[in-house]
Amino acid sequence: MVSELCDVCKKRPASIYQPHTGRKLCKECFIDDVKKRVVAEIKRWRMVEPGDEILLGLSGGKDSYVLLDILSEVYKPSRMFAVSIIEGIPGYNREEDVKRMKVFAKDRGVDVIVTSIREYVGHSLYEIVMRALRRKVRVSPCTYCGILRRRLLNFYARTYGANKVATAHNLDDEAQTAVVNILRGDYVGLLRLHPLAPPASKKLVKRIKPLRKVYEWETATYVYFKGYNFQETECMFINMMPTLRARVRDALYRLEWKKPGSLLRLLETLDVLLEDEAKNLATNALKECEVCGEPTSPKRSVCKLCELLERAGIVEAVYQVPNKYVPRLYRT
Repeated sequence: MVSELCDVCKKRPASIYQPHTGRKLCKECFIDDVKKRVVAEIKRWRMVEPGDEILLGLSGGKDSYVLLDILSEVYKPSRMFAVSIIEGIPGYNREEDVKRMKVFAKDRGVDVIVTSIREYVGHSLYEIVMRALRRKVRVSPCTYCGILRRRLLNFYARTYGANKVATAHNLDDEAQTAVVNILRGDYVGLLRLHPLAPPASKKLVKRIKPLRKVYEWETATYVYFKGYNFQETECMFINMMPTLRARVRDALYRLEWKKPGSLLRLLETLDVLLEDEAKNLATNALKECEVCGEPTSPKRSVCKLCELLERAGIVEAVYQVPNKYVPRLYRT
């Protein structure tokens, strides 16, 4: 049997079907398509500009490899450094995965700082979750993890003077966040999701998401075609106390399966509708937490992280970045 040819190059055998475009693509054309879309999104919203100093948040998963692979091609690796956060979850943060990610980044000229939640607050994520459960605090582990990861990335970026934080959020992630904000009636949160929205506080470093128009299945296929060995271990907390996001995720997957391209159209529509309002949002819209001094919402005197840690019985959080490493671009 003769294999069907790629719909783009018309030369090589097709290796993958892309549902949202209806095209059959060979390995080379698929990789090229993903790269072109990421670069187009970067240019469209001016995510990366000359002189930027960028911190990359790298977990060691498939999305991290795609982010680093493409961003190191389109921007100077000497103007970037990365942070990899060890959450402290049994069987999840494997040492060999972190080492592999560091080697991958070093080969592309990017330094990686390896830190942990324990270093920042004095307790691992597992310890925090277990303490919360003992106190009958019904908060999803994903909530603790998400807040702590965002805090750490921002803290490192601010400490070392980076003016952008690049994260590997893909299209699935962004569509889920958008729908969650809509269901919660959080219009400002929806606006803050837009690429042109400024940080809500001078203490928050601008975040960019170059993969926001790339499906999760596409990042998985990209690293498979490239032969990258990424972290595949599933977090032990993945099904504990499912959040609204988890339910939205399942619903969106069913919708995408029935009508391919739905997530892409949703995000593109929101990009257009919210653009004018998003770019005019105020920068000094947040107060500072009375406990840790980090930004918190206007109606709160204590930030969500401090509140959640206190509810888990943790009142002696360290809240500091160990001064043990200086990225290459800041060395004298």
